[in-house]
Amino acid sequence: MTASHSDSLVVLFGATAGAYGAKLGSDERELVLLVWQVVDLPSKKVGTLHKSLVKADNLDLSDQCREVSGLTPEGLGKAEPLDRVLQQFSQLVSSDLKVLGRSSYTLCSDGQLLIRQVLHPETSKKNFLLSDCFYSFYDLRKEFHTCYPSSAAVKDQTIKTMAEYLGLGTDEAEEDFGVWQVKTMVAIIFSMLSEGCNHVFTEPETVKYKYETGPCSKSETVDSETVIRARGLPWQSSDQDIARFFKGLNIAKGGVALCLNSQGRRNGEALVRFVNSEQRDLALERHKHHMGSRYIEVYKATGEEFLKIAGGTSNEVAQFLSKENQVIIRMRGLPFTATQEDVLGFLGPECPVTGGKEGLLFVKYPDGRPTGDAFVLFSCEEYAQNALKKHKEILGKRYIELFRSTAAEVQQVLNRYMSTPLIPTLPTPIIPVIPPPYTIATGSIRDCVRLRGLPYTAGIDDILEFMGDATGDIKPHGVHMVLNQQGRPSGDAFIQMKSADKAFMVAQKCHKKMMKDRYVEVFQCSGEEMNFVLMGGTLNRSGLSPPPCKLPCLSPPAYAAFQTAAVIPAEAAALYQPQALLPTTRTPQASAAAPPTVTYYPAQAAQLYMNYTAYYPSPPVSPTTVGYIAAPPGAVAAAATATHTPILPQPGALVRMQGLPYNTGMKEILSFFQGYQYAPDDYNGLIQLSDQARSVLQAPKEWVCL
Repeated sequence: MTASHSDSLVVLFGATAGAYGAKLGSDERELVLLVWQVVDLPSKKVGTLHKSLVKADNLDLSDQCREVSGLTPEGLGKAEPLDRVLQQFSQLVSSDLKVLGRSSYTLCSDGQLLIRQVLHPETSKKNFLLSDCFYSFYDLRKEFHTCYPSSAAVKDQTIKTMAEYLGLGTDEAEEDFGVWQVKTMVAIIFSMLSEGCNHVFTEPETVKYKYETGPCSKSETVDSETVIRARGLPWQSSDQDIARFFKGLNIAKGGVALCLNSQGRRNGEALVRFVNSEQRDLALERHKHHMGSRYIEVYKATGEEFLKIAGGTSNEVAQFLSKENQVIIRMRGLPFTATQEDVLGFLGPECPVTGGKEGLLFVKYPDGRPTGDAFVLFSCEEYAQNALKKHKEILGKRYIELFRSTAAEVQQVLNRYMSTPLIPTLPTPIIPVIPPPYTIATGSIRDCVRLRGLPYTAGIDDILEFMGDATGDIKPHGVHMVLNQQGRPSGDAFIQMKSADKAFMVAQKCHKKMMKDRYVEVFQCSGEEMNFVLMGGTLNRSGLSPPPCKLPCLSPPAYAAFQTAAVIPAEAAALYQPQALLPTTRTPQASAAAPPTVTYYPAQAAQLYMNYTAYYPSPPVSPTTVGYIAAPPGAVAAAATATHTPILPQPGALVRMQGLPYNTGMKEILSFFQGYQYAPDDYNGLIQLSDQARSVLQAPKEWVCL
């Protein structure tokens, strides 16, 4: 039997242990009732009406289910589980079709929720397959609206409203729950087949059997009404896992885009594109449904966000991804000297690569240097599983990590590395904006507010918009976004207001106000409490806990006592928010005697509010700080007297290196920058160098590497 167009319908109705009606399936509750009847369209004959209870794993019924259906846990406890009920369904439908002289049929349900939001997700979680008939069905509401265009909109239709429109005099109270619904649906179908309408069932709804991978171009137009953002995914989730979470809904080809963080690792979010807005709306109803033991948040997203993650422009990537229905594996940590032959040899004959060398894509920087990443195509799941078994095996002298990947991840990784600039030349000087001297609040006056629960994507502009009219009462440089130990937003921020009254008014007005689908808590606090958190301490109902810092004498983050001599030229200020190097010790006397800070800032208005602060690790400096190296006491004393002598060299640029191997030495760094010139001697007063290191460094000098 198939689910293609046929002369027979199987009218199907079901109920779960939870919500009923428009919210059916939105609460993840299991199916507890299935009622069906075969209808022969040409002869207008019907088969036997069947009603079957389904034993759920959780027999706790909601109040609505008890009231509407009249079912009890005791009655359901004697029923068969879902897999056996579906087997009985197939057997009974087959016998009814034989009696009517038919061999094929198509399901017909009241709306799409029973098929898409209940049966497919539940069977997927319970790991058994639905028969082919459940992948094609007629939506009676849509068919009714097609037959009767003047009737109510599809989303407003119910079995009762359709019966009332036709004037069918059925009494719901006279029949058992489920039986009345099926009998009324059959009567509606016969009315649609009458001579006045002659309706023909020709275009069934379809459910995709599996998710199709494929590339996405930045030139494509993506409808924002078809995109959602899923948050809270396990980091090892693949596109197939996400497609399984949305089982029953039709995801567009190549419509799963796993999001990566700044280190190129998955951050637990994904953007999913559906074939139409109707499917997207059904996906939003799966908000906080579970993937394993984790609940997944589902929000609306935009087409621009999807293209930013999944879109690409590289012809090489497009050609690599043009091979459809391939399993993509990402290899990370390859030796920079690894060749295609080395990778093929590492994988071996038990997991042949699709197309041989054509199935390999090495990720490179714009200048052609390898990044150590590569993507590999496999024609089937078996070959991919064999490849994943080689996770952390050795190639050369390095262990190789292997992960499942997606077409969107290929685009993201290539886009990130191809947009990475080479060692930059100095930008043109920016006109300095010298703000009035300011200091961070340190007293007990409660002139600050704490924002907790910010969306992780929120920026300075979002906070200013959230503050509304109170933005004018923020002190200059008074917005401090707290980052976690990975350098990512922690969801907290502190704002210095001009007075305690202003802080109180903001806390009252903005507390639990929404920002990007999340409510934000706003509390009034003091500068002392703010400093504790910015230094790495905690502020909770139990009071203040000291920061987890082994160097208690360090000055507060981004506000070091030794600041006066740290005059940064405009060229360097264009690359970094200027902060002074941290001293090794700090005394109240030295802090009080420190003259006003002289700093430069980029000429963007919003930047005047920016002061990102990382509260961990120690020393707790801002991620935008120029250096992380503490100055020796002698350098501090010398710098305090040299008020007109800049510490950093005027000509040149600073380069910060991240991701160095832990055993990297000075010689390896200099070898990496072979062909460039550096200026170490200008830092001899700040950075303590060994004689061996100093002998390696030679002039001429043009730039400094930290």
